[in-house]
Amino acid sequence: MSYYAVIFTSLLSEDTDGYQAMAQQMEALAKQQPGYLGFESARDGLGIAVSYWESLDAIQQWKQNLDHLQAQNLGRERWYQWYKTRICKVEREYEFRRK
Repeated sequence: MSYYAVIFTSLLSEDTDGYQAMAQQMEALAKQQPGYLGFESARDGLGIAVSYWESLDAIQQWKQNLDHLQAQNLGRERWYQWYKTRICKVEREYEFRRK
């Protein structure tokens, strides 16, 4: 089964007041969206957040969510120095897990 990954790579600005609370709120909101499959993130200077979706339509619906649009605007105005978004089709996956 193929699905889609939205890879959001970013650098924060100096003003991060409210950023963490908004990020948690957006993660909780995304989980409620039709087509949402999961989320992974890491930040050590450079931040990388990957959300997984069933379809391109589900991604578009999330992008147009009014609360998400507000968060995007705040991100551009205050929190981010730079960001890039990539949308990729995942056609195969595998993993290793130590017992």
